[in-house]
Amino acid sequence: MTAPERKRRLSGRTNGRTTLSDVARMAEVSPITASRALRGERAVDPALVARVKAAVDALGYVPDPAARALASQRSMQIPVLVPLLTNALFVDVLEAVHQTLAPQGYQTLIGVTHYQPQQEEQLLRSYLAHRPAGLLVTGFDRTEAARQLLANSGVPCVHLMELTAAEGVHCVGFSQEKAGHAITQHLVQQGRTRIAFAAAQLDPRTMQRAQGYRACLQQHGLYDPRLELLSPEPSSMALGGRLLADLLQSRPDCDAVFFCNDDLAQGGLLAALRLGVAVPQRLAVAGFNDLSGSDQMVPPLTTVHTPRQAIGHAAGHMLLQLIRGEKPEPSALDLGFELRVREST
Repeated sequence: MTAPERKRRLSGRTNGRTTLSDVARMAEVSPITASRALRGERAVDPALVARVKAAVDALGYVPDPAARALASQRSMQIPVLVPLLTNALFVDVLEAVHQTLAPQGYQTLIGVTHYQPQQEEQLLRSYLAHRPAGLLVTGFDRTEAARQLLANSGVPCVHLMELTAAEGVHCVGFSQEKAGHAITQHLVQQGRTRIAFAAAQLDPRTMQRAQGYRACLQQHGLYDPRLELLSPEPSSMALGGRLLADLLQSRPDCDAVFFCNDDLAQGGLLAALRLGVAVPQRLAVAGFNDLSGSDQMVPPLTTVHTPRQAIGHAAGHMLLQLIRGEKPEPSALDLGFELRVREST
């Protein structure tokens, strides 16, 4: 007898969909026991667990998460909302989140907002309708309607990459502004006095780095708004090369540039090589995030190393605490950052 025939005989149906009752019938246990065995409850006899799993394999049974959530009033799905999947930073965060949540039986659902608050609001409405176990969202830039959705949903939520002292808000990240200040301070300490800031995307975290840059130069009496190149285009190596060429043409007295992201800085280094601009002798170049390949550039890129894997792990653990009804301390976890000083400065 083929597996489909066996499934139809057990279920008495012709649509081919196997249910938990079919599994229980083949394993000769009750549906409740089969459910407990599949959930990994320790009270179930190992021999029964083995029979249930054998039946699952024989029938090709796939649990229905929607039905399980309806029956138990508890979902095992956790949406994670990030701006982009083309940015390696968020891929690293997602991998760490998955490594933390999957062993606890949770399934991560990826939502991409494309840095658009309205898109995030639509995603939240869709995910919250399915009563997820928890939520992980990026930053704090969202519509008022989205804020109300999060506040009124009763779903545990942790914010990634940014920090706030607001009461009742849970977040894991670091100070983008302090990091922007620190890399700019490094350039000042290297004797640079005409330091440019080149940025793309212009999302809130980028502009927080810009605030740090401005504050540092203002403290030293070196700030010149004409040295800021702010492009709304998506960040890329190609754009970084164009920004460097534009900067050298419009501000030839510039002696350093802080790129808001490493892909821009990598493109800037390649453009400098093509244009015959000596780095760091003529121009110091710094980036942000310490993305893959930055330490292999010519010369290796000075940058800010951001703890994205640690943020993903810590945010996952904080969310698990909230799901269990525990109170994480602190509610705002600052994981800091690290300057990686290399030969480009």
